[in-house]
Amino acid sequence: MSAPDGSPVGAERSIGQLFASATTEMSALVHDEIALAKAQLKQDVKRGATSGGAFTGAGAVLVFSLPMLNFALAYGIRTWSGWNLAVCFLLSFAANVLVAGFLALIGVVFAKKAKKSKGPQKVAASMKETAGVLQKAKPHPRPEPSDTPALEDRAPAAIEAVARSSS
Repeated sequence: MSAPDGSPVGAERSIGQLFASATTEMSALVHDEIALAKAQLKQDVKRGATSGGAFTGAGAVLVFSLPMLNFALAYGIRTWSGWNLAVCFLLSFAANVLVAGFLALIGVVFAKKAKKSKGPQKVAASMKETAGVLQKAKPHPRPEPSDTPALEDRAPAAIEAVARSSS
């Protein structure tokens, strides 16, 4: 098993390798948090669009169906029951209002779901928590200068680790 920078787990790693590993992991974490926020925002937009579509459908049904449905339904009720034609037209209108009300109710349900969703707020809180933990982190004490290899000896490994983390 190896660490993200390719070195074996448990082996002594230089500060550059540790820093490169931490940078890579933090970058991946931030990218994942952003992807999560985008996915949750996309879901909220879909719910809002569904709500708007249902409201639009309710309006369209009410506007375009009233003339045809009122005449057909009113004459059908009159033929079936023998009631006054005015009462039959009122019953026809009431049926259309019920259909439009049902579609509006669907729109309200989806609008409440879209409003209730706190997806992006959850992600923002999570990112703030991560930032707070990182701010409280204290660096490890540095070893004595005699214990560390010379800067010239570490340079190729550090450059390679940074190059790997940026790709």
